[in-house]
Amino acid sequence: MEVLSIIADVFTPAHLLAMLVGVVGGLCIGALPGLTSNLGVALLLPVTFGMEPISALIMLTSLYASAIYGGSFSAILLHTPGTSASAATAIDGFALTRKGEFNKAIRISTFSSVAGGVFSALALLMIAPPLSLLSLKFGPPEYFMLAVFGLTIIGTLASGNMVKGLISGAAGLAISTVGLDLESGFPRFAFGTTDLQGGIGFVPAVIGLFSLSQALLMCEEPLKTIQQVKVTTGAWRLFPTWEEIRQIRATVARSALIGTGIGILPGAGGDIGSWTAYNEAKRFSRNDPDFGKGSIRGVAASETANNATTGGAMVPLLTLGIPGSPTAAVLLGALIIHGLQPGRTLFTEHAHFTYTVIVGFLLANLVMGFVGMGIGRYMGVVARLPNSILIVVVVVLSVIGSFSLGNNMYDVYTMLAFGVVGYLMRKGGFAPAPMVLGLILGPLAEQGFRQSVILADGPVLLHILGSPISLTLFALTLLSVASAAYLERSRIKAARAARL
Repeated sequence: MEVLSIIADVFTPAHLLAMLVGVVGGLCIGALPGLTSNLGVALLLPVTFGMEPISALIMLTSLYASAIYGGSFSAILLHTPGTSASAATAIDGFALTRKGEFNKAIRISTFSSVAGGVFSALALLMIAPPLSLLSLKFGPPEYFMLAVFGLTIIGTLASGNMVKGLISGAAGLAISTVGLDLESGFPRFAFGTTDLQGGIGFVPAVIGLFSLSQALLMCEEPLKTIQQVKVTTGAWRLFPTWEEIRQIRATVARSALIGTGIGILPGAGGDIGSWTAYNEAKRFSRNDPDFGKGSIRGVAASETANNATTGGAMVPLLTLGIPGSPTAAVLLGALIIHGLQPGRTLFTEHAHFTYTVIVGFLLANLVMGFVGMGIGRYMGVVARLPNSILIVVVVVLSVIGSFSLGNNMYDVYTMLAFGVVGYLMRKGGFAPAPMVLGLILGPLAEQGFRQSVILADGPVLLHILGSPISLTLFALTLLSVASAAYLERSRIKAARAARL
């Protein structure tokens, strides 16, 4: 009876309306570059002060899930990730749009986002307390090894050239060191500039590398359209075909597990989850010649994982009071504002509230899919507009998105600088994805290593590899390096055979 009571509570008009507001608001925020999910939740938080706690949390969690998915629209149509977690989606999604298959890209993105979100919601619903213990077992050594494992992805993210990919990744790592030293607080590579002491802003850098660089490339052919191949398509399909589901089912299942697991780890987030899942999809799809050039597996991997991190991030939030992402930190504030303390009491004294919010979050992921596909069918016109119009739109959105982060021009200048760098990289055959990964994982690796050095009683290496989790990650790192080397060797052999 309690289960029926919870389901009936979710379907009350007030809660459904709050959910719909959150979903639509999240889609709009996610599609605009720079307006991240945590910014959207923070902006909506004051609105919830006078609301019933259940309606308030359903609205905020719905916006969280929907904003991550919304980032895929601009990533697919404009090569402009709405959120940094959608950067990997832009690689294959935009390539599909250029082929005139934006409908396929959007429906695969929608299906995968819903699947990842629902999976993480079910994990949150059924096994939250046991899963939360995983985050407690991660200390500095484990986070350092996680970052090292993530950095091995760089080799396979390179677009057909491992050496250029490694150079791009190393540049990202070097740039991530700009700012204050973690131990001494001394400025590094700031050159006497106060703004640089805070480091290089990650979101402006991603907007520049993907969005502005694409606008600069479009300036070379202002009269052309993004859709380079005219395709006569039938009626708009809301759902993937059985053949498409067959192709991506293993990728979706694997990416959902990766996204949920990484989402549980505080500080990891959708960026690491999506890139890790994308890399694993590429590793398992080495016989797919379209991967990186318009593969639905690439879109499915990124979108499944980044939406799966949303439910994963809420596991330590609700059970331990430890937010797994910046957005979860804002949600923690919402819980406290409404007089609720995360921890065991949420699943005992306030069990009805907690499970109603979780079921509402699960339902929001389904609603998000239908709303997204309803909106998406009218967005294909973007791919057929001339570049001269889209250039203005992309530049304006990039400037507004960068400025809105901190209301200062420094972020805009950062975006412009990385836009030029991204343009030159792409003209020279260097993929921007490895640089983005270096920017993400550099601070995580440095902090984990510095703290491990301080905590180590003996040799640092033994301390870092002193736990089963670290050893497992070390083994995965070796496997990833060996796999990347094997793939590169196979690519070189195939290129030589093609020339003969």
